[in-house]
Amino acid sequence: MLSARSTFSRIVALFALMLAALIAAQPAQAQETYIRASLLVEGPVAPGGEVMLALRFQPVAPEWHGYWKNPGDAGLGMQLEWDLPDGVTVGEPLYPVPKRLLIDGLMNHIFEGDYAVLVPLKLAQDWRGGDRLNIGVEAFYLACTDEICVPQDAKLSTTVPIGISDSDSSDFTQWRSALAPLIESKGTFEVKGELLRVAIPVPASLDVGMPHLFVGARELGDGLQPAYAAPQGFARKGDWLVAEVPLNRLVLPAGSSVEFAPAPDQIDGIIAWSDSEGLRFVAERGKVPGGGTRLMARDSETPALWLLLAGALLGGLLLNVMPCVFPILSLKALSLACAGEGEREARIEGLAYTAGVVLASVALGAIMLALRAAGEQVGWAFQLQEPAVVVALLALAVLITANLWGLFELPGLAISGGSTPRGAFTTGLLAAFVATPCTGPFMAAALGAALLLPTPVALLLFAALGLGLALPFLLLGFVPAFRNRLPKPGLWMVTFRKALAVPMALTALALIWLLWRMGGAMFAGAAFGAALGVVLTVVAIQKGQRPLAAIELAGALIFASIAYVQFAPTAPSANESVLESASFSQDALSEARATGQPLFVYFTADWCVSCKVNEKVAIEREATRAAFDKAGVITLRGDWTLRQPEITEFLSERGAAGVPLYLWYEPGAAEPEQLPQLLGPDSLIELAGRER
Repeated sequence: MLSARSTFSRIVALFALMLAALIAAQPAQAQETYIRASLLVEGPVAPGGEVMLALRFQPVAPEWHGYWKNPGDAGLGMQLEWDLPDGVTVGEPLYPVPKRLLIDGLMNHIFEGDYAVLVPLKLAQDWRGGDRLNIGVEAFYLACTDEICVPQDAKLSTTVPIGISDSDSSDFTQWRSALAPLIESKGTFEVKGELLRVAIPVPASLDVGMPHLFVGARELGDGLQPAYAAPQGFARKGDWLVAEVPLNRLVLPAGSSVEFAPAPDQIDGIIAWSDSEGLRFVAERGKVPGGGTRLMARDSETPALWLLLAGALLGGLLLNVMPCVFPILSLKALSLACAGEGEREARIEGLAYTAGVVLASVALGAIMLALRAAGEQVGWAFQLQEPAVVVALLALAVLITANLWGLFELPGLAISGGSTPRGAFTTGLLAAFVATPCTGPFMAAALGAALLLPTPVALLLFAALGLGLALPFLLLGFVPAFRNRLPKPGLWMVTFRKALAVPMALTALALIWLLWRMGGAMFAGAAFGAALGVVLTVVAIQKGQRPLAAIELAGALIFASIAYVQFAPTAPSANESVLESASFSQDALSEARATGQPLFVYFTADWCVSCKVNEKVAIEREATRAAFDKAGVITLRGDWTLRQPEITEFLSERGAAGVPLYLWYEPGAAEPEQLPQLLGPDSLIELAGRER
C-alpha cells in the first residue's frame, strides 16, 4: 500500500492536471506568468535534414522552478501540442540534467533558473513548399515555488527558414552542453518484487561519485511506481553501473475497474552524479548482473558503526555456546589451568588464540566479499552450501570427537602437557571455522550491513565478530581472577574430556544428517566412511605406522572422491512441513501477495542450528497450522541449504547476510514486518490472530 505521502503526491499531481485543463479550456482568460516560455530555432533546415528547436524557460523570480518530464512525487511534466506543416516531424524533447528537491518527504525533479528543452525537427526529403516553415506549439507546464504551484499555458510560434545552416548559435551550443549525452549501448533492467534494478553501461574509468538515477517511466506495471524519496543503491561490476531503485505498489480498492498500465519492455532516464553532470540511457528488459563492488547502500537506516561493531562483538560472544565450539573452548580453558603457566605465558596463549579466531573470521568475510564482487550470489556461512566443505567438516568433527574420547592427542586440543602458542593459534582457526553455520542474535544487522558498507569497514565488522568469539579465552589469559576460578587439575578432567566428546559427536551426527538431506543416504554413508578413514590415518601416524597411515589416507580420499562424483547433490531433498509451505520464488511471492491474504515467508537451511530450533519451537507446530488455517495465512519457505542465487539475492535486498530470516506480510502492506531471529512459541499464532 502506498504511504500517505505518496497518496498525497498523486492528489497534488492530479489537481495540477485538472487546473491545467481548466485554464486551457478558457481561451480569453488572463493568466499570470511565472515562468516565461519562448520557442527558438537554431537555423535553417534543408529537405531531408534536421534542425534543433529550443523551448526556453525563464522564471520571473529565483524562487520559481520547472519540472523534468517525470516530475517525481508531485508536480506535472510538460505537455506539448504541436501545429506542424505537412512533411515536418518533431522528436522527443531533450532535457538537461534535473535537480532533486525534497519537501516534507516528497522528492521532485526540477529545474532552477533559466533552462532550455531541445526538440529535434525533421523535414521530409521530398518536401516541396515555400522558403520557410511556420511552427506552432502550445505548452502546458507547471511553475512552482516551495509553497505554491501555478499551471502555465503558453502558445508559441517560430519561423524556420529553408536552406543550409552555415553558423552555430552560441545559445544552442550552451544548451546542448547542458544535456545529458546519450549512451550508445543499451542497458538492461528487471523488476524484482518491489525493487527496480538497472544495469547501465558506464566505463569503470568514469568516477560517478554519489550517483542518482532519474527514471523516466512513472509506471512500471502491476501498480509499481518509483519510490522517489527512498535511498537508492549502486554497485560497480566492471563496465556496468548497477542501480537499485525501491518501488511503491499502488493498491486499488476492491471492485475498482481501473487497470494498471502494462509493464514496459524499455525504460529510459538519466544517471546523474552532480547537479549538472550525467548520462542519458535506454534500458531493455533483461538480466541484470549481481554482485560487484558496492558504491552506495540502499538502506538509509543502517545503524551507527559503533552499534554494528557492538552487535558483531556480542554475536561472536554468543557463538561460544554452540555445541561445536563449546567443547573446544572448554578444553582450551582446562589445558590452560592444567599447565599452571605464568601470567606472561597465559597472555601469549590468549593472544595467539584470538589471532587465530580473528584471522579466520576476517578471511572468511574477505572470501565472501570477493565472491560477491565477482558476481557470485553468496552469503554468510556460504562454505556450508558446498557439500565438499561439509564432508571436510564431518571429518574434522569425527576427528575431534575421537580426540576428546582419548583415542589420540591432537596438537592444541590436549589437556595433559598444556598447550603452545602455535597450538592455541591453530585452535582459534578451528573454532572460527566451525562456528559459522548460522547468524544469531545481534549478528544479523552487523553482517547484513557488511554486505553494503565499504570493504575496509566490512572487514572491521568481521574482525569484531572474531574478537567476540575469542573474548572468553582472551579474558582467561589476561585476568588472573578468572583463571583462579577454574577447577584444579585432577582425574575428573579425563571424565570431563570424554563428556565433551558428546556434543561434538552430536555435531558429527548433525553433519551426517545434513549430508543425507543434501545427497541421500549413500552420500552421507560414503562421507562418514571417508571421515573414519581420516581418523584411522591419525591413529596410525601417532603409533608410528606411517606407511599404513599413507595407505589409509589415500584410500579415504579416493573413496570420498568416488562417492562425491557418484552421489554429488544438486538440490536438497524435499522437507515435510506441518504448514504445507510452498517453495519460495519471486513469482510465488508476487502471486501470494496478490491474493490479499496474510503471508509468512521464512528462509532456513539444514545446517542452521537457530533455524531448526525456531522451526521446532514456533513454526512446525499443529497450533501454528491451526491458527494459519483459520486466518488464511499463506506460507512460503526458502531453503538455502545449497546455494540458491535467487534466495541469496533476496536476502541481500532485505539487508540479511544469512539465515534465518522471517517476514510477515499483512494484506495490502507495502513492506513486510521483519520478525526477530529467535521466535517465541506463540509469536506466529499471535500474528495470525490479529484483527483485520
